[in-house]
Amino acid sequence: MTTSVFKRSNCRLCDHSDPAKVVELAPVPLAEKYTRADEEVDSNVYPIDLYMCRECGHVQLLDVIDSDTLWDDYTYHSGQTQGIIDHFKEISASIVKRFSPKPDTLVIDVGSNDGSLLRPFKERGHRVLGIDPAKEIARKATESGIETIAELFTLTIAENIRESHGPASVVTAFNVFAHADNMGEIASGIEHLLTDDGIFVFEVQYLMDIIDRMLLGTIFHEHMSHHSLLPMARFLDAHGMEMIDLERNNIQHGSVVGVAQKKGGPRPAKPIVDEMLQEENARKLDKPEALEPFVSRLDDMKSRFQSLIKEWRENGASVAGYGAARSGPTLVAQFGIRDSIEYLLDDHPQKVGLFSPGDHHEVCPTSELLDRMPDYVIILAWIHGKNIIRNNLEYLKKGGKFVLCYPEVKVVDFEGAANI
Repeated sequence: MTTSVFKRSNCRLCDHSDPAKVVELAPVPLAEKYTRADEEVDSNVYPIDLYMCRECGHVQLLDVIDSDTLWDDYTYHSGQTQGIIDHFKEISASIVKRFSPKPDTLVIDVGSNDGSLLRPFKERGHRVLGIDPAKEIARKATESGIETIAELFTLTIAENIRESHGPASVVTAFNVFAHADNMGEIASGIEHLLTDDGIFVFEVQYLMDIIDRMLLGTIFHEHMSHHSLLPMARFLDAHGMEMIDLERNNIQHGSVVGVAQKKGGPRPAKPIVDEMLQEENARKLDKPEALEPFVSRLDDMKSRFQSLIKEWRENGASVAGYGAARSGPTLVAQFGIRDSIEYLLDDHPQKVGLFSPGDHHEVCPTSELLDRMPDYVIILAWIHGKNIIRNNLEYLKKGGKFVLCYPEVKVVDFEGAANI
């Protein structure tokens, strides 16, 4: 199995050369590449170090995996999580209420996945179109009634869409700006698609929350960018757009939804835009020292896990991982727990019975937890840690222990579960 990877030498937002390395991390295997026991395995690991642009302050990965490798067999579906479906319904309702796009006008979602964000717009009478490079997911979305172009979004794609479908009153990109290397071309394409009074609505995981909440699990190869607003404002301005509204939320434990329009558009910017930019300036969020607390906490977490590993080995303890999540390889590599974990527990139908990328841990159904009764279960699906513990109290009653990776490394027994 051959994977193409290259290393950028410049910022993907402003093109300035020689970004500074701000967080050095252990390299990891590619997430989502689950294999059968008899299948060829890519045992290579690839860097996920974080760099900050010395010019605009954007935080990013410079090591880029080719898009075909990342997206062809992508398994994540937006519609598999009720919380995301509800979030998208709220977003679509808010857009319609605040900006009143006329019925039958075009709404485009860049990185549309299974069409979950576009479906509420279609139900309101809007024409909808998705663009997503995950070919199988795009095919299923189209079959479900959400027309989806199975390609990476480019300026050429945008020009073709405008010619065939007309301009868009709304363009959305939810958690897409983290996934793309060709950011400048995407922004130019979005600006080209918008009507003069159209809006661009995007959601990104927020760098301030990544630092403050120690969101290590969000760093993997698909997430090439970790956004803050000072670089974003400059980036949008360079591509003919301006931010007019912002809202923080708790999606993925810390995201921000932004609204932009063409420069000189009809809507004034809300005060929150300037307020959040000023807060970032005060925090020096565009300076390398902003990441120092993250690095310090990461070192503490590594030390804690090394102590646990030593204890497990001395006691001959059995250890499993809970969650065949995209973040799993990152957590396994950073904490040095690959050789400690014997198998993974997960119910994803496209992963059960297969083996994890690089680490080659078998994925077993969660129903086997009580039968196998490992002494410790490390929760790799870090976002869902509390729910996993609450849903598996019987395992704790029988003497098992969960190990949380977020927001700190913590061993939880039955008595401690009440405080989670």
